[in-house]
Amino acid sequence: MQRITGHRPKMWGANLIGFDTYHYKYDSGREGDSFVVGLSPRKAKLVIYINPGFQPYQSLMDQLGRHKSSVSCLYINKLEDIDLAVLETLISQAYKDMKVKYPDQ
Repeated sequence: MQRITGHRPKMWGANLIGFDTYHYKYDSGREGDSFVVGLSPRKAKLVIYINPGFQPYQSLMDQLGRHKSSVSCLYINKLEDIDLAVLETLISQAYKDMKVKYPDQ
């Protein structure tokens, strides 16, 4: 992630590692800062955060290997379960898409 983003890792709370930042503002007026891509090495699974969600990347998700996902969280039991080249492409594309959506960050 550091190589893809060009940013050093930063801790976000106790167990989130993020790369690069962006500022969001919702129509409701709520706003804040978050990382563009990140991960959390949890005991049960590795969680990778893909902030645009997975809908735009369905073809990559189909090639990824054994995983589960929610809105923007990718859950991996073991790195051996997935295709690391596909994961790298997924992270890279999601990062580029976030930089298009939030260009002035």
